[in-house]
Amino acid sequence: MRWQTGHCLWAAALLAFVSGAVQAGDGNVVSAGGSITEIVYALGEQDRLIARDTTSTFPEEAQKLPNVGYVRALSPEGVLALRPGLILAEADAGPPETLDLLRDSGVPLVLIPDVPTTDGITAKIRAVGDALGATEPADQLAQQVAAQMQLVAERAAGVPEESRKRVLFVLSLQGGRILAAGQETEASSVIELAGAVNAMNGFTGYKPVSEEAVIAAAPDIILMMNRGSAGMADDAAILAVPALAATPAGKDNSLIRMDGQYLLGFGPRTAQAVTELAERIYGPTGS
Repeated sequence: MRWQTGHCLWAAALLAFVSGAVQAGDGNVVSAGGSITEIVYALGEQDRLIARDTTSTFPEEAQKLPNVGYVRALSPEGVLALRPGLILAEADAGPPETLDLLRDSGVPLVLIPDVPTTDGITAKIRAVGDALGATEPADQLAQQVAAQMQLVAERAAGVPEESRKRVLFVLSLQGGRILAAGQETEASSVIELAGAVNAMNGFTGYKPVSEEAVIAAAPDIILMMNRGSAGMADDAAILAVPALAATPAGKDNSLIRMDGQYLLGFGPRTAQAVTELAERIYGPTGS
């Protein structure tokens, strides 16, 4: 009870401190989510941005903006001190107490749906456009992306079932433990869009998997994010992990790395990312 009272007093003090700043900042936009920031730039509304989160790495110009932290670990003080007039955040932004304080501040907070599908991308684009008052450009961009994704779907459909590669997405390797992507994840969606099969099934989300499960999954290809991500070793070290070395992918040294936001962001560049992945899996002609 004492903690709750202290928390409420702290929250009230924070909101009182930033209330004048918030009113002064109408029109200034904070973007929390890499794909949201990409969409803002694609709509030509980047001049309204005053800050972004750590996942907003594209375009490179966005990295010059003040950083409010990781999208799922936002600080209310850091965001509100920038005097935003609008906060755009991915649906899974957080933590929840930060979102509550942002709402209580009176600053418009719009949570943008983030579903890793073609329809999810176009819905995300239109939601950002509606929030920015850029409905027409958003509709045009959504149609363009939908057309690109249709070509992606046609290519994937052209891969014979018996020829589909099994792909294991490894999010991280820490202490020799493999954190892999199961079903209902961005990684699983992008693998399927590329005309391949997620080698891991039977669970959802990103979870640690046993050596036995990895070997039984028998992936033809290991897919990972670029070096620099937490828990990432170099290619040789990854392929030397006993469980991976025992798979067809390990024996053939079949490891693909791509930029994480590019690959998993599900934004305007997704069709390009999936096409690149498909070409790296099957070759330029899809054969």
